[in-house]
Amino acid sequence: MSEAITILHTNDIHSHFENWPRIRRYLLDQQMISRETGRAVITVDLGDAVDRAHPLSEATRGRANVELLNQIKYDAVTIGNNEGLGLTHTELDRLYQDANFDVVLDNLVDARTGQQPDWAQPAKIITTASGTRVLLLAFTAPFTMTYPLNGWTPQRVSDRLPELLRAYAGQFDVLVVLSHLGLNVDRWLAKHFPTIDVIIGSHTHHLLVNGELDHGVLLAAAGKYGQHVGKITLTLDEQHRVTAANAATVTTTDLPAMPTDQDEITRWQRYGAQLLTDRVIARSPAQLRPHWHHASQLTALGLEAITAYAGTELGMLNGGLFMRDLPAGTVNRNDLHTMLPHAMHVIRVTLKGRDLWRLVYEMELVRPFLNKYHIQGMGFRGQVFGYIQYQGLEWQPEQHRLLVNGTAVDFEREYQIALLDHHLFIPFFPTINISGRTEILFDAFLRTVVGDYLSAKWPLT
Repeated sequence: MSEAITILHTNDIHSHFENWPRIRRYLLDQQMISRETGRAVITVDLGDAVDRAHPLSEATRGRANVELLNQIKYDAVTIGNNEGLGLTHTELDRLYQDANFDVVLDNLVDARTGQQPDWAQPAKIITTASGTRVLLLAFTAPFTMTYPLNGWTPQRVSDRLPELLRAYAGQFDVLVVLSHLGLNVDRWLAKHFPTIDVIIGSHTHHLLVNGELDHGVLLAAAGKYGQHVGKITLTLDEQHRVTAANAATVTTTDLPAMPTDQDEITRWQRYGAQLLTDRVIARSPAQLRPHWHHASQLTALGLEAITAYAGTELGMLNGGLFMRDLPAGTVNRNDLHTMLPHAMHVIRVTLKGRDLWRLVYEMELVRPFLNKYHIQGMGFRGQVFGYIQYQGLEWQPEQHRLLVNGTAVDFEREYQIALLDHHLFIPFFPTINISGRTEILFDAFLRTVVGDYLSAKWPLT
């Protein structure tokens, strides 16, 4: 007698709670239908459920997201870079304390101990009523530059997967990989490890509406932001071998809404905003408005904050970072969160004078283009890159001359400049990567750096 197994999957929700009521109803309904028809059902999430762009996620450091995930009783969840890098080491250690699901993760260890974190397990085997053993393995994108700064050591899937296959040899019938690695890596895995039955993908926000069969491996993915939910159906023979595998996705907006949905969504937003509003940090003497396309006092204040944090005299920020004004009077964490929603860190770059000149020259060459350039990703949550504004630097275009604190740059001297990791990753300033010695100051997001500076500059007392 053949057996059918249903796998329900979500990924890259990124705290888009506006889709959660429909997702929740769909998953719970599908779980119930599968059980009533005698079909085994497995429910998984592929990571990046947490995103501190939402005020409730920011205020609770993702613990509110876990409370919502608990409503589904997932069988397994893995982490994405938003959990792994958007939270401090301590915050991630605490994130899943109240979870009613298992966290599966195979390629991240604590840098201090060299051991798997206490909150995760390397695999999960689910045995169905018919005796089929489904092995779940999970991998997150191994950002080798930034994970060590947060106290974690990432491992390559090409190293870990063979080790795991040897360790679990003979213990499973069906192998499902939960991948927060991206579509290109998923295809590579399918090519090189055909023993895998299913790879459920995420990270690159790709949508495979009806899946993709690659070297006999079924690839599935449900896009981003909870806009889709995935459903995989496996058919197995009496020897517990997969004889058919199909993937489908459901568009969330096509699912029925309930009258209470919007009230719930609004409540999450307001509660998060209120928690942040209650955290008053400074008292500003005047309102400072953002200007995306020309210099502003607000950008200058941001420059003061990042250079003080980095211990440099020189800095650059782009005006498109500031999404709202800094109010006069009391300033709270919600003001900072709505003004600077970006998942960005300050970096300190050391350059010889000749390379600093070249970096500024690159910035001046692309200044007209970037002033109104719409940019996405790399932690940027704004609309346009905006006006390039310096501290301690002056470019004289007629002579192609760079002044550092009023004096011509010394080509042989070393200088340090404060920037954002965003500037490191975008393709417009290659000198940073070619000639700079870069330190990512990973302890705090930009908004926290600015908030701490305001607390010291304009204290409440």
